[in-house]
Amino acid sequence: MKIVHSPQVMTAWSLRLRREGVTVGFVPTMGALHDGHRALIRAARLQCDALVVSIFVNPTQFGPTEDLAKYPRPLANDRRLCRAEGVDLCFEPSVAAMYPEGFQTTVAVPAIARRWEGAARPQHFAGVATVVTKLFGMVRPDIALFGQKDYQQAALIRRLVNDLNMGVAIIVHPTVREKDGLAMSSRNVYLSPEQRTIAATLYKSLQAGAEVIRKGTTDIQAIQLAMATMIEQEPAVTVDYLVACDPLTLDPLSSVTSRALLLGAVRLGSVRLIDNLVVAAPRTRISQRCG
Repeated sequence: MKIVHSPQVMTAWSLRLRREGVTVGFVPTMGALHDGHRALIRAARLQCDALVVSIFVNPTQFGPTEDLAKYPRPLANDRRLCRAEGVDLCFEPSVAAMYPEGFQTTVAVPAIARRWEGAARPQHFAGVATVVTKLFGMVRPDIALFGQKDYQQAALIRRLVNDLNMGVAIIVHPTVREKDGLAMSSRNVYLSPEQRTIAATLYKSLQAGAEVIRKGTTDIQAIQLAMATMIEQEPAVTVDYLVACDPLTLDPLSSVTSRALLLGAVRLGSVRLIDNLVVAAPRTRISQRCG
């Protein structure tokens, strides 16, 4: 596996391969790789000839009180996982290489990013949009894979790529979960043993809302009440938001007519967890079978 730190070397490597007809796949990460990243890498490996994984803890997507300084950086372990999964190149740029002296340009975020995570973390998505734009310019991938756990981020990136004609195919891979349903995340290592035992409550609350929809309920208040009732069983959990949205626009739904995105963010002490489920109303599944 090749390890590259220079953006210029990264771009030259990718362009040379693409001129030869090689399909370049890309999995951007902030490191602290886990089985969720492994699933992304394996899915990408099946769809490209050459695979790049980036490891870069992007400072511009962290707020002033967030966990940039303590974000886990087990680089040796990350490289081992990448080698074991057949990654061709690990791109590890420095902050200075990504944001050199005099850097001024940022990418404005679309409306789809302004609710939910965008409201809770005002600087976050501008940092994401900017770093992804830069990484795509450096890596020049044909395809890039992202996880569904960060649903709003994936929606932002799809809009970004479409609006700016970047020519990158975006593939969103299903969320990878622990046995109890907790969505895998690099930040899960922050959970104390006690917190870990209750962390899956967020997923259980989303499941409660999904079950109400599957039984035929279209009323949003009833769906959100089911989610709230489940999560209130754990007083240690503080809810940032727990809502039913349109899967395409992420606008709040007034009722469920076809599909609903159940979207949640909670806090356990200093640890913030996000998760989501996309649920089809029963009539949608019936019409699909009849078609």
